[in-house]
Amino acid sequence: MATIIYPAPIFGPVHSRRLGISLGINLMPADGKICTFDCIYCECGFNGDNQPKSGRPSRKEVADGLEAKLREMGAEGIVPDVLTFAGNGEPTAHPQFAEIINDTIELRNRYCPKAKVSVLSNSTRAHLSDVHDALMLVDNNILKLDTVDMEYINRVDRPVGTGYDVDKIIESMRSFNGNVIIQTMFMKGTANGESVDNTGDKYVTPWLEALKYISPREVMIYTIDRETPEHGLKKATKEELDGIRDRVIASGIPCTASY
Repeated sequence: MATIIYPAPIFGPVHSRRLGISLGINLMPADGKICTFDCIYCECGFNGDNQPKSGRPSRKEVADGLEAKLREMGAEGIVPDVLTFAGNGEPTAHPQFAEIINDTIELRNRYCPKAKVSVLSNSTRAHLSDVHDALMLVDNNILKLDTVDMEYINRVDRPVGTGYDVDKIIESMRSFNGNVIIQTMFMKGTANGESVDNTGDKYVTPWLEALKYISPREVMIYTIDRETPEHGLKKATKEELDGIRDRVIASGIPCTASY
């Protein structure tokens, strides 16, 4: 399995299907994965497969690394479209996430003022006041909602620990008052002999109702692009993604599909 463990604290730039030229900011250890989900489709592998021996980068290490990279890119005439918090796990789990967001915005304003600051989050900590306030400051607050079906979530997204409640997650998303982008993975195939196909009406219709309630600025839907730790998974088709995208747009919410 070709899992991807990203360098820390800065990686790239890489070309994102959804965001353009993206300079990555990884707040997790450089030698492993720490996440509040253990998704069966995660390109970084299962949580237990890549347990880190080092710690998370400090606030200063993140700021110093980002500034050095932005200076290097500027000297080469490369300007990022976006500074993206992603990497080996859930970025909002860093204990100084809010402070790091403030540092990043300051550095963005100094070195690449047209670039957007994006956070890719699984939504598990978006209800916390410091995380919520920090996410309100970024340009693209991208929160995951693969489905509203708890059985599917427990089988596919696999929240770590207890207490995950999708209804509370939806309320948290709604509390951003539209300053949120919802990101959803659609896929097919099987895991442990059970279907993980969430492209049909059983999953799409209630998910769409949740989107109407949340009223996000935008929805991004996508499918598997790299090798996954669970080998029975398959891509959703372009036709399936286009159909789901069109249903979202018909409800009055902008939506893009990545194949």
